[in-house]
Amino acid sequence: MSLFTPQEALEYHSKIRPGKVEVMPVKPCRDQKDLSLAYSPGVAEACKAIHADRELAYAYTGKGNLVAVVSNGTSVLGLGDIGPEAGKPVMEGKGVLFKVFADVDCYDINLDVRDPDKLCDIVKALEPTFGGINLEDIKAPECFYIEDRLKREMNIPVFHDDQHGTAIISGAGLINALEISGKRIEDIRLVISGAGAASIACGRFYVSMGVPPENIAMFDSRGHIHAGRKDLNPQKKEFAQRKACAGMNEAFRGADMFLGLSRAGLVSAEMVKSMAPHPVLFACANPVPEIDYHEAKKARPDAIMGTGRSDCPNQINNVSGFPFIFRGALDVRAKEINEAMKLAAAKAIAALAKEPVPDYVLEAYGAKGFTFGIDYVIPKPLDLRLIEYVSGAVAESAAATGAARQSIDMGAYRENLRKRLTTSRKRVESVVKAYGW
Repeated sequence: MSLFTPQEALEYHSKIRPGKVEVMPVKPCRDQKDLSLAYSPGVAEACKAIHADRELAYAYTGKGNLVAVVSNGTSVLGLGDIGPEAGKPVMEGKGVLFKVFADVDCYDINLDVRDPDKLCDIVKALEPTFGGINLEDIKAPECFYIEDRLKREMNIPVFHDDQHGTAIISGAGLINALEISGKRIEDIRLVISGAGAASIACGRFYVSMGVPPENIAMFDSRGHIHAGRKDLNPQKKEFAQRKACAGMNEAFRGADMFLGLSRAGLVSAEMVKSMAPHPVLFACANPVPEIDYHEAKKARPDAIMGTGRSDCPNQINNVSGFPFIFRGALDVRAKEINEAMKLAAAKAIAALAKEPVPDYVLEAYGAKGFTFGIDYVIPKPLDLRLIEYVSGAVAESAAATGAARQSIDMGAYRENLRKRLTTSRKRVESVVKAYGW
């Protein structure tokens, strides 16, 4: 059941002030001296200092806390190729989440550009302004090329959340699911429905975690991805199995895990019943999953089931990852977000699910309690401790792998993260209230 009507959604976006974000100054400009410091002639001192040492841009500008959310609108949510103007509400929404959950500032950059190289050239030219680049809603397979090229050519983190966000959150759930079921990751067999950006990234991430590539049966709109097919792009070829499978019905038999990033209704109760003991089902098609949560649990009460929905257990929501991943990367001035940092994020999210859940989280979800187990393998997105766990783990991993350009006291850093978020949320709330919400 929807929590809002279409008209309410439109009013939310248009009421009082169009859109969802606003740029606010953080320094005073009340008198002549303030004006002289903010602009001419005082600003020249900061300019000269940065000209002598470019790294001082992190000290004298907002670069170190600023992320560009970049999209060309070619693969927006479940809406498809709707263009950059129609995709802008999503990118503004991403900016809201960055700020509210991790105190990261954002500009949404919506580009009317389809040529991958031209898009790369534009984004690369933005490097002096931003501390990180969040690629968003760019269709496959171009998104792979764009991210790979920008990661090679830029000296700041470039992260395509459509790919890696889902991989990290579902990977965290998988870590805990394996612990609960007593299975080893190198022994499990997976079925993946969908072969777009998120599916490919999830498959790659699971392989980096220890799943043998040959144990992953991936399906696209034309069926099973196998070596005999001649229509596969390079990314799909990574998951082409030697032997063709007749269909998902066959692949499900004895499988340990299903990941759905496709469309509603593709999975039946009978398919779920045919899976191995303690099956993992992450059915993430939105807004309706590949199989209904209650139908799957009725078929297999022992299933560890997750969806993208907030009204079901084990919500696989990228907001549990990307704000905190960027927070940690920005705070150590990371050059990149590497595989070790992604794995550290997944492990941190998994670890938080084992901790006692604060009352404010229970109140937010109208629940009496959440306990680590088959119905709670992923912490709730509204758990504010995520910033301590995930950002701290990412920053620490960046330092350990040589991605960090600035060292920090990790003990003090973790302690200050929650304080920073609390202060930031109060500021945001005061602005929202000032507009009459």
